[in-house]
Amino acid sequence: MASAEVIRDLLDERILVLDGAWGTALQGAGLAAQDYRGDRFRDHPRDLTGDPDLLNLTRPDVILGLHRQYLAAGADIVTTNTFTATRIGQADYGLEAAVPEMNLQGARLARQAADEAGGRLVAGSVGPLNVTLSLSPRVDDPAFRTVSFDQVRDAYAEQMGALAEGGVDLLLIETIFDTLNAKAAIAAAREVAPDLPLWISVTIVDLSGRTLSGRTTSSRPTPPACCASSPMRAWSTSSAAAAGPPRRISSRSPARWPGCRRARCRPPGHGRGSAGWSRSRSARTPGS
Repeated sequence: MASAEVIRDLLDERILVLDGAWGTALQGAGLAAQDYRGDRFRDHPRDLTGDPDLLNLTRPDVILGLHRQYLAAGADIVTTNTFTATRIGQADYGLEAAVPEMNLQGARLARQAADEAGGRLVAGSVGPLNVTLSLSPRVDDPAFRTVSFDQVRDAYAEQMGALAEGGVDLLLIETIFDTLNAKAAIAAAREVAPDLPLWISVTIVDLSGRTLSGRTTSSRPTPPACCASSPMRAWSTSSAAAAGPPRRISSRSPARWPGCRRARCRPPGHGRGSAGWSRSRSARTPGS
């Protein structure tokens, strides 16, 4: 596992290439229901088809193969197949008990492929949830929330702890649509993996430049995650998914975060591959 100093030195020297989309890659693998169930979950009472993180346990050969393909194509960083591997995210499948193992195995598979390729990095993928802390799902009850802040933080902490144990080099909190969910994820990272570099990407849902919860790229929680004075400084920030590459570029973070008093407080930027845009790059901003 690379140290934080090694990663920073690499980013000082050159652009690092992230792997690309996982959803479309798995769809292209032509998997059937039995691939998701395997022998272990053959008699599971719920439909498991389409749960990508479960494949870490039932078809590790497929996941390892995709990591190797991205590395052979020139990726410097591979992301773990754990985008929805939280206790909250897996509740729809009734697989909450398997969450720690999904993340541990997902990290180990990515680590194996990265080490085979020699000197490559592994990013622990921490995706969004199917619940939001900022908005109520009930139109007639704006104060109602499906989950609490502590529940979201604990779910992320469980995931991140297993990813760290599996040997990831950094954590990638990606496709954020709710900044309060992201705050819970950052709190979890501070708690269970304080030494791992933290990269964050936000998804802009429309051309107004806002997230689903209504925030813009210039209205992050205070204190700004990129601030050195913040409890958890983000190494890299970006926009991802939604409106496509041209809109992502125009929605990048400002030269300095609102509320930050440091003249050079500007996090490095990265682009995250998603469906339809499978090659992406990450680089520190010169002078940042």
